[in-house]
Amino acid sequence: MDGQRDEQHDDADDRDDRDDPATGGDRPRPDSRRLGSAELLRRIGLVVAVLAVALGGAVLGVLAGGRVDTDIGPFRANLSISPARDGGTTVDIPPLGALLLDSHDGPTHLTVRLGALDQGRTEALIDDPASISRASQSAVEDVRSGVMRLGLRTLGTSVLVTLILAGLIFRNVRRTAWAGGLALLITAGSLGTAAATLRPQAIEEPRYEGLLVNAPAIVGDARRIANDYTKYAEQLQRLVGNVSQLYTTVSALPLLEPTPGTTRVLHVSDMHLNPTGWQLIRTVVEQFGIDVVIDTGDITDWGSEPEASFVGSIGLLKKPYVFIRGNHDSGKTAAAVARQPNAIVLNNTTTTVAGLTIAGVGDPRFTPDKNTSPAGSGLTQQVADQVTGVGEQLATTVRRSPRPVNIALVHDPTSAGPLSGTCPLVLAGHTHARQVSKLPQVPGQQPTTLMVEGSTGGAGLRGLEGEKPTPLSMSVLYFDQLKMLQAYDTITVGGTGQAQVNLERRLVENPTVASPSPTTSPTR
Repeated sequence: MDGQRDEQHDDADDRDDRDDPATGGDRPRPDSRRLGSAELLRRIGLVVAVLAVALGGAVLGVLAGGRVDTDIGPFRANLSISPARDGGTTVDIPPLGALLLDSHDGPTHLTVRLGALDQGRTEALIDDPASISRASQSAVEDVRSGVMRLGLRTLGTSVLVTLILAGLIFRNVRRTAWAGGLALLITAGSLGTAAATLRPQAIEEPRYEGLLVNAPAIVGDARRIANDYTKYAEQLQRLVGNVSQLYTTVSALPLLEPTPGTTRVLHVSDMHLNPTGWQLIRTVVEQFGIDVVIDTGDITDWGSEPEASFVGSIGLLKKPYVFIRGNHDSGKTAAAVARQPNAIVLNNTTTTVAGLTIAGVGDPRFTPDKNTSPAGSGLTQQVADQVTGVGEQLATTVRRSPRPVNIALVHDPTSAGPLSGTCPLVLAGHTHARQVSKLPQVPGQQPTTLMVEGSTGGAGLRGLEGEKPTPLSMSVLYFDQLKMLQAYDTITVGGTGQAQVNLERRLVENPTVASPSPTTSPTR
């Protein structure tokens, strides 16, 4: 009966439209052109209104109902969808932090929030550690099922909310149906775009945000991820297994056992007397199982004798510490570093540590005065030639080395150019800005990667001169059994007085095109 009344009402509207001069009826019209324009504007406004209601209803429906609870392995998890410009996935692991994955494009963002473990399954995990692996086997199917239910629920709620909203606004069956259909198309199109642009390999390069102490356990071992876990299903199982261990171990947050033959190197640079840098270095050395620390200079600010006491923290690391002098380090600074029991100072020399052959040369300048950095540096061609010249000297040393050199160290990246083709990797600092590039390849020679580290000390006191403090940065490099770089983690901590930690995993790929050579950088 209600449907008949609606149809009668619509028929009445149609008769009114035919009889009404404002809607093109048969009655005489004093100005048909003006009334025709009014009708066109009315219809355009109606279309815009239906589109706006459909879009608004779809968004409200997604926000209101785009979430489901599901089991992922041993976890009770919540999956939710929200409107977003760039897509992607966030895996929240409270209170440890979050993994950010560039998993898909489109206007939808997926959030997976891992909650508490089921009590019965938790007890089973504690009693039988092998059950962690078995529990994670079902993780892929759990996620697939949860995402399917989430998609269907999101479609249903977006259409339902739109129909209710359109019914309240238009009070017309036809317009309400059009709004509901458009909401279905909008929501299905957004979810379809995400599915069509899915990048399962994104889990190989996660970005971690949270407490630094938890990063290695959550992200996992770089070499295992690079070589053994190339399929999405296996990556997801590994992730769930890692987090399960974190939640079920009471004594301490466990780190995964390093793969046999993996060498972990911590690259730091430009400490500039910031004691916070030492705290960060000690934490990373401990939590990441670092084998060697490499420092590419500017550990002090003025190179004075009283500053020499600052390097005493090197001995507390109890790991080999390979150092080259920066332009803010004096000869006395280098001597103070060399007196540390675990330190090795390179000056156009080579050393072999943890199976890695490392060559390094100090900066030819000594410019501790702050007036020499950025604008007032007065960098001359003669100084530029000096900086390049030490790179040529080190290249000669590398070529003459009885053992193939795995890593070359310079302070200023300008010195790196002559090293192209002599070794696979060059580390530098000086610019207080992290950068990874390829040196122009020499025909017939191996490609060479240049990795420039930011300031591990946040540029010292000068890091506080800008609007925002300079962040503290360092990198963990992973070398395989052949001592070739397989992956690296970039670690960034908010500037002095801040505590936000950002960790990003990058897998190393064989380059096909060389990047331009670095330009001469100003003295800092």
